[in-house]
Amino acid sequence: MIDQLPGETLVDNRWTRLYEQELGIQIRYDWIATGDVYNQKLGVSLAAGRFPDVVKVNPYQLRQLSNANLIEDLTDVYRDYASPLTKRILEAEGKGAFDAATINGKLMAIPESSSSIETAQYLWIRTDWLHKLGLHAPETMEDVLEISKAFTKLDPDGNGKKDSYGLALTSYLWDPVMGVSGFMAGYGAFPNIWIRNQEGELMYGGIQPEVRKALKELQSMYKDGQLDPDFVYKNGSKEYRLIQQGKIGMLYGEQWTPFAIQSTREQDPEAEWQAYPIVAEEGRDIAVPLRSNTGHYFAVRKGFASPEVVVKLMNLHLDKNWGQNAEYETYYNDDSRAVWMLSPVTPFPGTKNIDAYRDIRDARRSGDFSRLENEALAIHKRIAAYEAEGLQSGWGWRQTYGPTGAFSIADHYEQSGQLLYDQFTGGITATMVDRQEILRDLQLEAYMNIIHGSPIEEFDQFVEDWFELGGREITAEVNAWYKATAARSPQDFVLSY
Repeated sequence: MIDQLPGETLVDNRWTRLYEQELGIQIRYDWIATGDVYNQKLGVSLAAGRFPDVVKVNPYQLRQLSNANLIEDLTDVYRDYASPLTKRILEAEGKGAFDAATINGKLMAIPESSSSIETAQYLWIRTDWLHKLGLHAPETMEDVLEISKAFTKLDPDGNGKKDSYGLALTSYLWDPVMGVSGFMAGYGAFPNIWIRNQEGELMYGGIQPEVRKALKELQSMYKDGQLDPDFVYKNGSKEYRLIQQGKIGMLYGEQWTPFAIQSTREQDPEAEWQAYPIVAEEGRDIAVPLRSNTGHYFAVRKGFASPEVVVKLMNLHLDKNWGQNAEYETYYNDDSRAVWMLSPVTPFPGTKNIDAYRDIRDARRSGDFSRLENEALAIHKRIAAYEAEGLQSGWGWRQTYGPTGAFSIADHYEQSGQLLYDQFTGGITATMVDRQEILRDLQLEAYMNIIHGSPIEEFDQFVEDWFELGGREITAEVNAWYKATAARSPQDFVLSY
């Protein structure tokens, strides 16, 4: 994106200039790196206690810095400096994100707002392949399995070779695009969230028996050649190459999936994708899992003289994009370029995308687009350009915000009461600090082994090991938090186990 913005760099751009002009705050970076190198350098920096005045951290890093007394208490800073707009947006999904940032009764970091509904999964299918093979949109998991088999066996690309696969997966099973959470939900399995049972206790979804059946189905698909045999070695970008080459016709993914798969249409102008609701096996109602999606927090170095700057940055960022002084097409999305990413802080309203969809939907129904503004107006312009002029950059916007796009499905999920919220929104517990990563690696390894052909009994051993290696203590800590939390989410979803 920087290459497309003459006169702007990561350290000198429209956002850094705005912050200096409006607030007198000059942004400086200690260092800049990408990908794994960034994570490695950040880990070393934090471990050594050498980090900048404001630093973005994950929940584990936040706990470690707080325990080492290296960061400021921001309780008063947030109370005194956050604007009404900032408070409304950051607290829109309840107090969970602030609970997670509160340690020993003190707010030790400012959570960067996120959105649970953005993590909803959809089933994306190449409809040109569906039509070619005489198949229909899936209504059950049995239909999904049938489509996957047909895409693998019946030469949907017409090249006379058996070189296509039914479903895309990556080496990280929880990827938001090409992951397994949407597939597993079809069997009542929710492997990376906490759910509530009939007794009112929380239990980790990744160890429930429903996961066993989902893994068994994936194992059968793998043995039958319906999955890329090398997916275990491929991250999202590498697996995506098969999609781009027209070798995979179905994947699970979040609402932004069209922007990831759009280039398939450059390779094959006949390629057409459509979002469908995730479905359940025959006789089961679908529940759409939503992760608690606040994963980053802004902490302030102990002794920094101006800890309020992080809140002031957030205030201005939100005002310029969604406040009364919004300049959306200058500071958020400039001609399909995500210029909001140039800002060091990037909070956003959690329902902004589905709200934009609803505004556009209502305008379509009435035929009056004059009341659209900011984000909804910018999106409508791109969809209209695609529909009227064939502007290809508008295709992804239509697949996401259009009449049959992802957010039309999200709207249905919500109206039908199908959303299943992660019931644990608290901070990192004492045992999680040392054991959570070990348990996550254990889970991923067990799941992968089973998909690749290990006996399904390995799942039972994994469950035993999970409890023995810290899961039992974590479950107790999570339930202690749950019972002590007075507020209850209105989206509580009780499952019968």
